[in-house]
Amino acid sequence: MIIDTHTHFYDPFRPEGVPWPPKENKLLYRTVLPEHLKPLAEPAGVTGTVVVEASRWLEDNQWILDLARNDPFIVGFVSGVVPNQPTFAAEIARFAAIPLFRGIRVGGNSLTDVEQGTFLSDMAVLAGRDLSLDVLMNDPGHFDGLSLLAERVPNLRIVINHVGNIAIDGEILAPEWVERFQSAAAHPNVFMKVSGLLENSTLQPAPEDVDVYRPLLDCLWDAFGSERLIFGSNWPVCEQAGSYAACVAIVRAYFGEKGEEASANYFWRNAKAVYKWIER
Repeated sequence: MIIDTHTHFYDPFRPEGVPWPPKENKLLYRTVLPEHLKPLAEPAGVTGTVVVEASRWLEDNQWILDLARNDPFIVGFVSGVVPNQPTFAAEIARFAAIPLFRGIRVGGNSLTDVEQGTFLSDMAVLAGRDLSLDVLMNDPGHFDGLSLLAERVPNLRIVINHVGNIAIDGEILAPEWVERFQSAAAHPNVFMKVSGLLENSTLQPAPEDVDVYRPLLDCLWDAFGSERLIFGSNWPVCEQAGSYAACVAIVRAYFGEKGEEASANYFWRNAKAVYKWIER
């Protein structure tokens, strides 16, 4: 079993359009639905996906949930409901009534000052409903806010997206990055999504040799261990750097070396623990 915990579905040609991707991006500005992913995912052994928001428009959350209702390939949805808004709790209550709704994602800027506004109480609302928080880090400084959030809301499961957006060059990690990862991993409620490897490579098109990614993967393994690393492809964004097959093959090679149990943890068990995705 492989659960891909990071895919995006959208359709720029709906009457209302989309806020992302921009029309200028010729690769991504296209209709992207489960029917387009499955021919890539199934040969790679992927059996289901947790969809991650590609839009902060409130009703686009409902659009994804409607899409998922009759498609068992979708086992969960991490939404774009925006915190620090007076309507946050009501919006979470609305969508949490649908079992496939598994949490929200925020940008790293939300971690610049976690004590601002209602952010911490909003995160407590998530935790109280047994939902998770994905974080798209876009600045190394956001790791401090991440640690503070993990301390203040210790029952909130937090998932760092795309290996913290570190640049990958095949070399041993700089000491400051090792410290960031270890600091984050010191909080037992923080998980690392090993996604975005191809896009974060400083070499493009991205190499498919696992050894290019090994220094980073070794660091993450040492920090987070076998029970807090999660698979995600970041499809279709990954196609800007390489193939979906390569996304799976690189991590399959690495985690396969760690043994059958560690591989199963990475590819689906840890995702179950974090997202509590729905078996359909």
